[in-house]
Amino acid sequence: MKAFNDQCGIWQDGNSVELLINGEDFFSNVFEHIRTARREVLIETFIIFEDRIGEGLQQAVIEAASRGVRVVITVDDYGTSDLSTSFVQEMVSAGVQIQLFDPRPKFMGMRTNLFRRLHRKVVVIDAELAFMGGINYSVDHMSDTGVTAKQDYAVLVRGPIVADIYRSTLGMLGPALRGSFAPLKAMTRQAGSARMLLAERDNRQHTTDIEEQYLLAMRGATQRITIANAYFFPSYRFLRELRNAARRGVKVTLILQGQPDMPFVRMCSRLTYTWLLREGVVIHEYKQRALHGKVALIDHEWSTVGSSNLDPLSLALNLEANLFIRDHALNQHLHEHLTELAAAHSKQASLKGLAKGQWWRAPMIFLSFHFLRHFPAIAGLFPVHGPRLKPVRSPDVIAQASELKRELSPDQEKSL
Repeated sequence: MKAFNDQCGIWQDGNSVELLINGEDFFSNVFEHIRTARREVLIETFIIFEDRIGEGLQQAVIEAASRGVRVVITVDDYGTSDLSTSFVQEMVSAGVQIQLFDPRPKFMGMRTNLFRRLHRKVVVIDAELAFMGGINYSVDHMSDTGVTAKQDYAVLVRGPIVADIYRSTLGMLGPALRGSFAPLKAMTRQAGSARMLLAERDNRQHTTDIEEQYLLAMRGATQRITIANAYFFPSYRFLRELRNAARRGVKVTLILQGQPDMPFVRMCSRLTYTWLLREGVVIHEYKQRALHGKVALIDHEWSTVGSSNLDPLSLALNLEANLFIRDHALNQHLHEHLTELAAAHSKQASLKGLAKGQWWRAPMIFLSFHFLRHFPAIAGLFPVHGPRLKPVRSPDVIAQASELKRELSPDQEKSL
């Protein structure tokens, strides 16, 4: 993986960017570009569900593969574990290449690959354009699904940054594919005026890159910081930078889950509320639907969109990818959207409301802060395993993964 990642982490000029809000924007764009792909489609995702969105993806990649387009899908075995034999077999038979990230057998009926997940959501088409964000392939990212709907974001980018994203996706190819994979020449022609940086988090070379970009930008903030994030339970140093910015007079606004898909997430986030509110941070709990986004903006140019939550799993364990973008138009678009989200569909948290019956909050905050401050070191006590990537071949399918997982070769044990 090193050969492909060495050139990442550089700010690239001359890019275009389009903000995609929810599944309505994202899926129509992704599926259309897959259908018009000429040479290659690379997809990484945490989840594919066998619903109308998953079926839409399935048909788009089958059509592309049938035209001779090389299609490779890398899915996390934990997030994508319940696809039927027929669903996967149709893609494999059409020539779609599918990789399972970290396939592992169950132990006493329970999945053992809970930590260090492939949580990235990336699509690269013909090495010319790319999608990045937090949207999985499931119907609950569509607004018309009612109470199960999620609020989320992605971006469509063109320009020199695509070469960095493409190298990163090539780095996720397993040994079975990498030897026979002839990379395309990535497009480097300028497409706009946006500056962009690809930041990754893995378990070897880029362990804190995404968090460091956040910290660097917050330290330089002079006017506003707005963060909308699904799972907000960051390290103490992250919270300290928010506090310091608020003390400098920066308007710091957090938009967090008020209708969470996992209730304990809200409980964890609320442990930080009192400390932040006392420092002047404004916190809105989004109530319209579950917030799944991972976006932020600082001052009037800096924005980020990606897969990384601000919690221990994303910041210390999972494989993640974010784009950091300097573009006034995107920043303003995101600012207007998040402002409307906070005003129309959120409830502002207050110290008075939090004080009722929460006598245990102070000790929990103290313990949580210090635990999170040392969480990467604690996590380091557990074995760090690399990208076990198992290709799915006919008649092998994800539904037969228990058999596939016992066939991992030593070459597949290399760490990220």
